[in-house]
Amino acid sequence: MEWIENVKTYASNYVRLDDRELAFFTGMFELRRFEKRKMLIAEGEVERYLNFVIKGLSIKFFQGKKDRVVTQFARENDLISCYESFLSGRPSNSAVETLEPTTIVSLTKENVDRLYDYSPKMERLGRMITTDQFLKWVEFEYDRLRLSSSERFVNFVRGNADLMQRVPQKYLASYLNMKPETFSRLKHLIKRPS
Repeated sequence: MEWIENVKTYASNYVRLDDRELAFFTGMFELRRFEKRKMLIAEGEVERYLNFVIKGLSIKFFQGKKDRVVTQFARENDLISCYESFLSGRPSNSAVETLEPTTIVSLTKENVDRLYDYSPKMERLGRMITTDQFLKWVEFEYDRLRLSSSERFVNFVRGNADLMQRVPQKYLASYLNMKPETFSRLKHLIKRPS
């Protein structure tokens, strides 16, 4: 199965798993497929899964006063879940929806706990992934507060040019904490020849 290679490659960024450990690890995952515009979890539900995207694109958001407030995009080889709900067992303040037909592999909380009990290496893997996700979130929030709209836009385009073609502009603008008109203006400025 091709997805096992994706998961193995992702995990190898943190720890090296031997064949036995990899088989146990991947045996805990559930393969799930979703059509475009399907909810993985809605606001108010308890998150049951930690999801790894094999193919496709999803967004995490919450409903603001007028529009969706996008807090995460997840494409191939990214994690996406309502982490606070997954870890706490409380209803989620966010939702996750697919923007494209999406294939994911998912771990339940019970299977995460089984992995942690299996070996200290699995627990270390979980701790390292959690730390990495937390640091990415802190950096994202820090940049949203300290950088100007144009700086946020340029940084985003540099690291995520593919999403410019895959994600509706209103969601990109929301993620970058700017009005769609500002996003549109900046998009045209960056395309202008030097």
